[in-house]
Amino acid sequence: MQKPNTQKTKPKKIRYAVVGLGYFSQTSALPAFVHAGKNSELTALVSDDPEKLAKLGRKYKVKGLYSYDQYELMLASGEVDAVYIALPNDMHKEYAVRAAKAGAHVLCEKPMALTEKECQEMIRAAHEHRVRLMVAYRLHLDAGNLQAIESIKSGKIGDARFITSVFSMQVKDENTRVRPEHGGGPVYDLGIYCINAARYLFQDEPVGVTAIASRKKGDPRFQDVDEMVSVILRFPRDRQAAFTCSFGAADLAEYTVVGTKGTLHLKQAFDNAFPETLEITLDGKTRSREFPEKDQVAAEFLYFSECILNGKDPEPSGQEGLADVRIIAAIDESLRTGKPVVIEPVPKRNRPSADMEISRPPADKPELIHAESPTRD
Repeated sequence: MQKPNTQKTKPKKIRYAVVGLGYFSQTSALPAFVHAGKNSELTALVSDDPEKLAKLGRKYKVKGLYSYDQYELMLASGEVDAVYIALPNDMHKEYAVRAAKAGAHVLCEKPMALTEKECQEMIRAAHEHRVRLMVAYRLHLDAGNLQAIESIKSGKIGDARFITSVFSMQVKDENTRVRPEHGGGPVYDLGIYCINAARYLFQDEPVGVTAIASRKKGDPRFQDVDEMVSVILRFPRDRQAAFTCSFGAADLAEYTVVGTKGTLHLKQAFDNAFPETLEITLDGKTRSREFPEKDQVAAEFLYFSECILNGKDPEPSGQEGLADVRIIAAIDESLRTGKPVVIEPVPKRNRPSADMEISRPPADKPELIHAESPTRD
């Protein structure tokens, strides 16, 4: 009689190439694979900096080292199943579409692309070549933000009527975030968090927008991009979400939701390097809960790999990325014309929910190689 096989089958891991080895990749994406090892593996790096490739390859024991000119070679190598794209905003579409055409799944940083047309091209390429496309909205898996969503859905603060949010930092001179040719500007890089938060907190899509912008005279950082943009989004049922994003102010990342019975406030709402504090105030009494710092990028890799392995469409899909880019386009039009702009909502079926939470301990802070923080000390 044949003995039963008692050995457990080792689950398949999705093999990733990290495309672009700038600050965020080095501080967040590459270290995340330590905590995403259950189903994700780093097997290739793509950069035009030979020293980055050599040193990071050794550090993370990655043999597949490629320049941007060798991108197609990497995609055809058989070494990767998916790419994580952390390039400047204007390069997202090209590298996502090329990956999809080669049969590689795509996890792309936000903003998904610079225009609705580019987003549609990415969605179409993924569909035609039967690969998964996810936009890296790490807060859709984050405990603090998910708890905020559930608290509002439960009616704890009554009917949510308006949201205010702020995301600001002091960006360094010459950083790609202040270079319009790369899709820089505070709305693309900071405002998108406020836009996305308003959508998942209200569980709805805005139907109109009004925006104003300011530039700090004499500051060389803001010759070609706005320093600060303030926006009011109009939602169905006479609700509003207002936010200000700035590249020329002190660090702040938080939102407040005001309901008919109370308020909800999340501190450090958009950052991945600090603990979050959720405060709910009812009848003049405030209760707070702290959520410790987590490895939010490891959660993204774990979630996306699970979607690939199980043939499941990710919740922050291409449609999610398209929705935000369409709103940004309307904000740009309002800034240009000085008038309110109507938004045609992108149809949405799925939104982040509590069962999506994935928590991993914070990643170690590595030594940077030819990269620096985008913010001033």
